[in-house]
Amino acid sequence: MKNTPKNTRALDKARVLELLASGANKRDLARKLSLKGSDRILLKRILKELQAEGAIEGSPKRGFAKRGELPEVGIVEVTGTDGDGETLARPLDWTGNETPPVIYLIPPKEGGAPGPGDRLLAKLEKRGESYEARIVRRLERETETRLIGVLRDAPATGWRLVPINKKERTEYALDKSDLGGAKHNELVAAEPKPGRIAGFSRVKVVERIGSMDSPKTISLIAIHDHGIPTEFPKAVIDEAKAAKPIDARGRTDLRAVPLVTIDPPDARDHDDAVWAGPDEDAANPGGHIMLVAIADVAHYVTAGSALDKEALKRGNSAYFPDRVVPMLPEELSADLCSLKEGVDRPCLVARMVFDRHGHKKSHTFLRAVMRSAARLTYAQAQAAFDKDPHAGMTETVKKTLADVWDAYQSLTVARGKRDPLDLDLPERRAILGADGKVASIAYRERLESMKLIEEFMVLANVAAAEALEKAKTPLIYRVHDTPSKEKLFAFSDFLRTLNISFAKGQVVQPGTFNRILAGAKGSPHEAVMNDVVLRSQAQAIYDPANIGHFGLNLAKYAHFTSPIRRYADLIVHRALIRSFALGEDGLTDREMTGLGSVAEHITMTERRAMAAERDSTDRYVAAFMEDRIGQTFDARVTGVTRFGLFVRLAESGAEGLIPIRSLGADFFHHDEKRHALVGSRSRVSYGMGNVLAVKLLEAAPLTGGLRFALVDASGAAPRPGGKPHSGKPGKRPGKDRFRGKKR
Repeated sequence: MKNTPKNTRALDKARVLELLASGANKRDLARKLSLKGSDRILLKRILKELQAEGAIEGSPKRGFAKRGELPEVGIVEVTGTDGDGETLARPLDWTGNETPPVIYLIPPKEGGAPGPGDRLLAKLEKRGESYEARIVRRLERETETRLIGVLRDAPATGWRLVPINKKERTEYALDKSDLGGAKHNELVAAEPKPGRIAGFSRVKVVERIGSMDSPKTISLIAIHDHGIPTEFPKAVIDEAKAAKPIDARGRTDLRAVPLVTIDPPDARDHDDAVWAGPDEDAANPGGHIMLVAIADVAHYVTAGSALDKEALKRGNSAYFPDRVVPMLPEELSADLCSLKEGVDRPCLVARMVFDRHGHKKSHTFLRAVMRSAARLTYAQAQAAFDKDPHAGMTETVKKTLADVWDAYQSLTVARGKRDPLDLDLPERRAILGADGKVASIAYRERLESMKLIEEFMVLANVAAAEALEKAKTPLIYRVHDTPSKEKLFAFSDFLRTLNISFAKGQVVQPGTFNRILAGAKGSPHEAVMNDVVLRSQAQAIYDPANIGHFGLNLAKYAHFTSPIRRYADLIVHRALIRSFALGEDGLTDREMTGLGSVAEHITMTERRAMAAERDSTDRYVAAFMEDRIGQTFDARVTGVTRFGLFVRLAESGAEGLIPIRSLGADFFHHDEKRHALVGSRSRVSYGMGNVLAVKLLEAAPLTGGLRFALVDASGAAPRPGGKPHSGKPGKRPGKDRFRGKKR
């Protein structure tokens, strides 16, 4: 009994959480709980359990904190200033799925004010949803600070570097000798140098990226700003060029099965194909057999190869309006691994059998060779589903699409009972003209054919997770946690402002949110309700430990369907190959021991790509809006902060800020529970969902920022709602907050 602590109350989970909430670290816990020797092992076990349950975040090395909160003392990094000049910072070691809280830095009484990039040890105090930080001491600044910005040559001031990061409010100075051949209005990477010029910190150019006169530089800004690798090492290119078409021997031959690919018209690769047909088994009347064939990337990208190391480094492909930064060289991504029409290609296939109600009866995995019968766009497939197939479509392909549609009809019944989170989120996209400039901003159309492919991919992903779990093979899951209590409380407070009841202590399911969304449909609050529900969700991550996928309402889920563009899928493919003896290139023992670090890394690269893609779109939109400065628009409030209102234009989906100082002469305070700014004298309230008439004051393509002002800031009450948005929004896959082509 020597492992039993003297005070049995000491290791109660609630007590541990209570101490963590008070700012205790791991060493404090052992001391405050009077634990010695082997008793500490039990504490470690408790911490692991709380971490697995999602109640706390962190690690033994970094320390633990109650989920969604920051410790009393922590390291922060200064990021810039807000519209009111307040200094902002971010927690340096934030491990949560949610966006980290905003930190406002209290200016020091002595010494100069810290600048962007400075790291501080600070005392942190929670103030509503944000934190205030008081500096304990300054820490050594990172030695490798890389700045991306645009060179400006002004006769009065000399050479300046204007950072592309919208949070940076300061410029940097350069000597002519530090230009590295770069010219005025050129996008460059720079590094700090000792000393100052006319009071400005000094930098030198280390890389020339491109001229800002070229519209294609817009994507390069985001790519370089987020550190996304663009050039493949020679060894990687050599391996890709040495790759040869596969030998069909030893593979299941599916070349006679008319599998088809269905993708966007501008798809750069084709990594999945589908087929369905009626099940001839008399024991399954009205049932369907479904094949989801996925490019066999594992055949070409083997563990430990140069291709594999680079693919892991990149983690995933990143997509921009004018280009793609692929995970794999084009020799593979656009050729040997792409399921081209009429060409033999290796594939890994999920063969699934469903009953007439859409419930899966069985699944198996095959390593095969296929030959796509047709490369179709979503629009072409939809036309066939609508009994209006395009001219030239073969009877074989028409038959495949008819059978695929029949299978989908039964699957929708099962999907409806599963009741995954059903968000209606308009997704904007920049449409470029022949000159590379933005011709228009439009919402992506949402067709039933897209939902069909999405559902097929979801079911194949589920089958992969179930098969590997049953085989007891380690894998990387795609997991999506339940919303945190803090976010649910904030959601409940917001609903109360609309006279909608939502019990804070209830156990939520995706259907809980779906019923609220259905109730708001057609009302002035429809669009904002979708935004608020989305913000209440956690972000999906990759993890070798399974907690299920809340948004999809699935107990087991793993990414299997896009190995050309996601490393997670390649890991799952290798695991399937190993589990079912499908070849010698399966998951290695070494890989299995390192899945945790791989999952953490590819979660980071995914978020990096998402941020870069979003920033690129913001900059393209700002460039498009530059000619519209001074014009008036209808805008909906999509976010409320202590420094202003974030608004989205109905016409284009462009988003920007109305600074609080431009709301009028009244003093406005931030009512966090109501998600509103409220005038102290006038009591005028600007809140989530309000529709306002705004004038565009500034559009900055360099940073992607748009600044608006109210057309009428005299105190007139804003409209409570309006049409959700113009155009055809459709439903965007928002369940796991990842903008991938397919799930």
